[in-house]
Formats: sequence, structure tokens, C-alpha cells
Amino acid sequence: MKKLLLFSALLFALVFTDVAPQCQQLTVQTDSGKQVVLSLADLEALPHIRVTASEHSSAFVEFEGVTLKSVLEKAGIAFGESMKGKRLTNCLLVEAADGYRAVIALPELDPAFTDKQTLLAFLRDGKSLGEKEGPYRIVIPDEKRMARWVRQVTMLKIVDVR
Repeated sequence: MKKLLLFSALLFALVFTDVAPQCQQLTVQTDSGKQVVLSLADLEALPHIRVTASEHSSAFVEFEGVTLKSVLEKAGIAFGESMKGKRLTNCLLVEAADGYRAVIALPELDPAFTDKQTLLAFLRDGKSLGEKEGPYRIVIPDEKRMARWVRQVTMLKIVDVR
């Protein structure tokens, strides 16, 4: 009986320690089709920012995470002087676990074009995002409608709309 309990506990630990990190992975697909998988530790190593925003006319909430630009740069996507000509037809397709999708034009993420910062959040009021919105969420503080505030983000894809 002790062996069965020990085996069950070991199996449970192996299954759940393997599943938790996979749930916190984010895949970034570049315009060449290359996929880069980033872990929560990879994202936490990037410079953090905090934004305060009102969600659906509710009280203000503090989100913490990293800029989408820094995530894309970590995956090898360039901004700055390369953001001209044909590159202006590239967009970021954000995909969620439930199949929801939204598009953000790459110049919207480049400081050479805008002062607005779009956040890939992983904390809300200092705590990890809940199961219904995390592990990652897009936050665009100054948008009037939150249709692009994608919850449960799993994939970021660079797509060409030419």
C-alpha cells in the first residue's frame, strides 16, 4: 500500500511539474516562420513596466509585465530604422488559448512612431493573473475599447498583410 501511495504521489508530481511550465510558455513566430518559445522566466528577465488602467469602467487596476516590443525583440524581431517600406505591412497577430485573435500593427509598438506602450502583462495588482485571463494578457492602456486586450495569450505571430 505504501508503494502504491508513493508511486501515485511521484506520478502526480511529475505530471503537474511538467504541465505548469508548459502553460506559461509563449510562442513567438517571426515573419520568416521561425518559432521562439519563451518561458515566464525569460519574460521576467526583461525590463518590467507597470500601468494603471480602468477595465470595463471598473475601478483602476495595476498591471505589470513587459512591453510587447521587448518580447518581440527577444525573439529576434527588429524595430527602429528597419521599420519602413514593406515592413510597414507587417502586423502582430495575437492568439489566445480559446481561439480569440486580434491584430496590432507593428508601428504601434515602435517608440519611433508612438509614445504608447503596449504591455504583455503577467501580474494584476501584484498577483499572477487568474486562470480566466492568464498567464499572459495584452493591455493597451489608452484604448477606448478593450477588444484587443487579449486574455490567455499563447502565440504572437508576425504576419504580412500585403
